[in-house]
Amino acid sequence: MNWFEPVSAYCERGGPDFWAEPANALSNAAFLLAAAAAARRAAVADPPDRTCLGLAALIAVVGVGSFLFHTLAVYWAMLADVVPIALFIYAYLALALSRFLRLAPVRVAAATGGFALLGFALTPLLDGLTGLDVARLTNGSVDYLPALLALFGVAWAAARRPEERFVGTGRRLAGIGLLFLISLAARTGDRAACALLPTGTHPLWHVLNAVVLYALVATAIRHRETTG
Repeated sequence: MNWFEPVSAYCERGGPDFWAEPANALSNAAFLLAAAAAARRAAVADPPDRTCLGLAALIAVVGVGSFLFHTLAVYWAMLADVVPIALFIYAYLALALSRFLRLAPVRVAAATGGFALLGFALTPLLDGLTGLDVARLTNGSVDYLPALLALFGVAWAAARRPEERFVGTGRRLAGIGLLFLISLAARTGDRAACALLPTGTHPLWHVLNAVVLYALVATAIRHRETTG
């Protein structure tokens, strides 16, 4: 494994220079803004929501890791990008199962572990079923399909509960899921947009995804405030 192997995965990058992806790099400021807003929202809750403060910190790490990847564009920087995103997804799923669906800790751990295994197995499974390189066709966005399905699944399960406050949370999660779907479309279409837009559409993925992450944290805080 070569930790410093160059990785060129986006429309904007035309060479090995540090600032070869200025729009992709600078748009990561959206994650830092989202992290600051989420941290403030969690801190002013009564009592402060320490779990969501941790998620806010993860959003900031996502922004820093993505900045490193879109400037250095080497293998280790790619890991600095994708690992914090995966950690946020797993942590938020565990929180959602516990806080929104009121599952017992053992069931939360089992479901989160099963979700992680699905994430590792999904792309090879789809490749085998379709005979296609699904990751290449989707520009890697297939990796986020389990997160999208889980978001809509939790939204549906929360909305089915009889209490109105859970129904409201389910509706908010569904709306966030739709925004996440739009952001994934921007990520997927990055290379296809090169002919018309030199920066591609990946910066839009950063901005929309930052909004998604903030909205997820804000929804978790609001749900705790309304349910006690």
